[in-house]
Amino acid sequence: MFTLANSKRGVARGALGLALLLTAATSHAHDHSRCVVDDRGREVCLYNAAQRIATLSPGATELTYAAGAGDQVVAVVAYSDYPPAAKQVASVGSHTRIDLEALVGLAPDIVIGWVTGNPAEQLETLEALGMPVFYIEPRDVEGVASAIERLARLAGTEAAGQSVADNFRDTMAALASRYRDRDPVTTFYQVWDEPLMSVNDQHLIGQVVEICGGENVFGEQARRVPRIDDEAVLAANPEAIVAGGMGEENRHWLTHWEQYANLTAVSEDNLFFVPPSLIQRPTPRLMEGTQILCEKLDIARQKRGRR
Repeated sequence: MFTLANSKRGVARGALGLALLLTAATSHAHDHSRCVVDDRGREVCLYNAAQRIATLSPGATELTYAAGAGDQVVAVVAYSDYPPAAKQVASVGSHTRIDLEALVGLAPDIVIGWVTGNPAEQLETLEALGMPVFYIEPRDVEGVASAIERLARLAGTEAAGQSVADNFRDTMAALASRYRDRDPVTTFYQVWDEPLMSVNDQHLIGQVVEICGGENVFGEQARRVPRIDDEAVLAANPEAIVAGGMGEENRHWLTHWEQYANLTAVSEDNLFFVPPSLIQRPTPRLMEGTQILCEKLDIARQKRGRR
C-alpha cells in the first residue's frame, strides 16, 4: 500500500505528471470556470469539463454514472458494482484505504470523495498535489438530485444529469403523495446486525420510511445510526421489521427475530426484506427501494382488515 514515507519517488513522479496536466488544462482554460459547491460547503472549480474522473465510493460511482458521466470514470474502488460497466473500470483500493500511487498514475481531472467514508489524510494528500476533490454525501431526497446535477456540471453532461435528477424528484414526490398519509405502520429498520443498528428520522432511510407512511420506532434517537439491542426492539414492538441483510438475496437477518413469537411483526408475519443496494445507497435506485418498502408496509396494513 502506498505511503508517503516509503514511496516518495512515486509521489514525485505522480505530482510532476499531475502538474503538467494541470498546466496544460490552465493554458486552454475557458473564460468561465465550472464551479459548484460540494457537500462540505467548499466551492470546487474546473476550467474545463472533467474528462477523467475518479470515484472513491460505490455511491459516488453510481451517482457519477447517473449524471451521464460514466464514460469519463477512470478509477473506482471496491464494491463499485453498479452499473455493471463500473466493474470494468480500474480499481484503486477500497473506500477506506486508497492506493494513492495507482490513483495519481491514472491522472484524473477530479476526484469524487465521500464526506464520511474516505480517509481524510489521503484526500488531503491529493489536494496538496493539486488534484481537485469534490465531496458528496446526500442525506435527503433533494441531496441525491442535487448531487447528480452538480456532478453533471463538473463533467459537462448537464442535459443527461438534469433529466435523471428531475425524474428522481418527480418519482419520489409521487410516492410520497401516494403513501405518506396512509395509516401509519410502526416500523423497525435494521441497518446492521452485529452490533444491532437502526436509523433515526434524520437518516435518509428514516425519511423513506416516512414517505411510505411508516412510523420509525427509533426515529427520535439522537444518533442518525443508533446502536440498540433486542430488548429495545421488543419494548418498541413494531408492527413491521425491515432489513437489508449483507447481500442482495440474503434474508438471514430476519430469521433472528422469529424466536420472539409474541413480537407483533413476527406474529403477523411482517418480516420484510429490501435489497440493500436499493435503499442503503443514496442514488436514483432509491426510487425502486422506496417503492418496494411502501408495498411491504401496505401488506402489513392489509393484514389488519383480515383480523
